[in-house]
Amino acid sequence: MLSEQFPIAVICEALGWARSTYYYPSTVSEETAVKQAIEAVVAEWPTYGYRRVTHQLQRQAWGVNHKRVARLMNEMDLAQPVRRRRCRTTNSEHPYPRYPNLVQDLAIVRPDQVWVCDITYVRLRWEFIYLAVIMDVFTRGIRGWGLGRSLDHHLTLSPLTQALARSPAPEIHHSDQGVQYAATDYTNLLTDAGVRISMAETGHPEQNGYAERLMRTIKEEEVDLSEYADYHDALRQIGRFLDEVYMHKRIHSSLGYLTPVEFECQWRSQQDSSSGVITKNRLKSVQL
Repeated sequence: MLSEQFPIAVICEALGWARSTYYYPSTVSEETAVKQAIEAVVAEWPTYGYRRVTHQLQRQAWGVNHKRVARLMNEMDLAQPVRRRRCRTTNSEHPYPRYPNLVQDLAIVRPDQVWVCDITYVRLRWEFIYLAVIMDVFTRGIRGWGLGRSLDHHLTLSPLTQALARSPAPEIHHSDQGVQYAATDYTNLLTDAGVRISMAETGHPEQNGYAERLMRTIKEEEVDLSEYADYHDALRQIGRFLDEVYMHKRIHSSLGYLTPVEFECQWRSQQDSSSGVITKNRLKSVQL
């Protein structure tokens, strides 16, 4: 090797290198590799901030921390805020009963304690279609969803029927005061299942904040990034996002950077373990 015949300083001077380049040749290439990994994460998840990007990289076995990822994302101009578009889909002018807010300041500590729901629009080339989604607050899991061409009550009845067939009925169902959620067919389905009905006050969308944030995620990470050919294409792509990407791939900071499926499985496994310990202790006390 050249280093065995000539001093390192002479070699670096001849090649126009700083001596540090010789001693630490992997630093630049490793930095480039991390940037490429960041680009890949951001390409798949355009709305991820530096903290979520960091956790996604760590799941892929990259040894990076928040500060480094934040610095690199700033250097790469990838830390730009996303512009959000809003559209009114709630009509609270109706003759149906209103219900009090039961979730204000409520501690949510288990799955299917509280379901929340909301509606958003999807712009196609020649028409608007509408998406209704039901989410379990504790796990952030999607319990039911439906896509329709109109804002009538059938739009919300389908996801609710789907959710009640798939999961245990929630203790509380929370929504805004929109006519789709206050209609008799909808509320009867809830009361027949033994569910308590809760609604945000009119003019206070923040009281349905969990559902609002869910819809914002769906718009930013799927709808706003897609061009659907028609209704059926939208149904297919949005369904893929909700059932596969959101539930099984998208990590949530509120869930300790796990996916909804991972978080719920982990929680139920811990509950089963705790239940097993309690049962063994009770058996011991009976034997004694």
